[in-house]
Amino acid sequence: MPNRIIFHIDINHCFAQIEEMMNPELRKGPMCVGGDEKKRSGIVLARNLKAREFGIVTAETLRDAFQKCPALRVVPPQYDKYVYYTSLVKDIYREYTDKVESYGLDEAWLDITESAHLFGKPFDIAYEIQNRVLEEYGLTVSVGVSWNKVFAKLGSDLIKPSGMTIITPYNFKEIVWPQPVDSLLFIGQQTKPKLNAMGIFSIGDLAQTPIEKLEHQFGLKGSEMWRYANGLDASEVDAFGHVDPPKSISNSTTPPHDINTLREAEIILQRLCESVASRMRDEKVRGYVVTVSPRDVNLKSFSRRRKLDHPINLTRDILNVAMTLLSESYDFDALPLRSIGVNVSRLIDEDKVVEQMGLFERSQIEDQKEHTIDTTIDMLRDKFGFHTIKRGSALLNKDIENFDAKRAHSVFPGRKRIDNDEENLDNKKSPR
Repeated sequence: MPNRIIFHIDINHCFAQIEEMMNPELRKGPMCVGGDEKKRSGIVLARNLKAREFGIVTAETLRDAFQKCPALRVVPPQYDKYVYYTSLVKDIYREYTDKVESYGLDEAWLDITESAHLFGKPFDIAYEIQNRVLEEYGLTVSVGVSWNKVFAKLGSDLIKPSGMTIITPYNFKEIVWPQPVDSLLFIGQQTKPKLNAMGIFSIGDLAQTPIEKLEHQFGLKGSEMWRYANGLDASEVDAFGHVDPPKSISNSTTPPHDINTLREAEIILQRLCESVASRMRDEKVRGYVVTVSPRDVNLKSFSRRRKLDHPINLTRDILNVAMTLLSESYDFDALPLRSIGVNVSRLIDEDKVVEQMGLFERSQIEDQKEHTIDTTIDMLRDKFGFHTIKRGSALLNKDIENFDAKRAHSVFPGRKRIDNDEENLDNKKSPR
């Protein structure tokens, strides 16, 4: 669809810039928005330009950031403010088109194909939006303009702050193809070394690799990467308010201190699995694949997954699989864990499930009892708050167990939820 006009707009170092807008004194020195290091959530969520000069990067630990810049000022996150101001910025976008798709709080795609004749040339519209956001809210944004979402996103990343890059069918090979392969959307740290091993280091290398070779190595993802690299992304910008069904549902947490034993891990997994199961019931889905993702104290992560014969959404069943995976794959005597997560994928609508014997040969009656327990807990917590009802494990170690995973640590990989940006704080979604 070369005739489309797609913008991707990114609020530069969003959280830090909003803090500076609310308190201009913060602009005078290196500053970052970060979590509470004492509670082990001490990472850099965003940093200002002066902090960037010291080499401080998003997602590194505050400990490492202080080693680079002892004078670094850390301010706690104010998510309600970030939701409020980013919503106002996106209201400006919606004055130019109703097709605005949020990509987390700080980013959004706009399709102005049908409205460009009302506002002028694409460059002029992008420049006008940049100026309005700066004049009305004191925030800078970078804009990528292209005929597809993937290249528009890449364009907005190339020049910061306040940059603008226009990528067309005539210049994309000169602009896009020389870029590192992991600058293409959805090529992460796990895929990059596999591509490098194939001699693929740039997006151009990827684009010129035979698609059959990529499909052999990566399956469907291989052909998808090839299409993205060649500008063949035809995905639509979703109109405001659209919600696609989730592709997976997960929760993770970093407790206040290390996880030293399998029993401590089970206490935490109980709460995470409760949250995942509750969200699955909210969505009226069940899942075939359970994945557990631990990270040790040296920050080395790995994951183990299991495909099931029958889809599940009960806390008990998800927990049993997660515990089996963890006990089979990790030795706590060797090294404690710093964090852990649980994911359920390959989701299916509940009304499409053909009822069979429950997991581990349990009867439908026993499954129904567990379902009643789970839904009763859901109902009581929704009505009276999380701490209204607790399982017995909550009394064993309050420091590592007593948290509301559903509301404080939610992650929906693949979820396109545009009508509630607060749920997208950590949600980076596929453009499909």
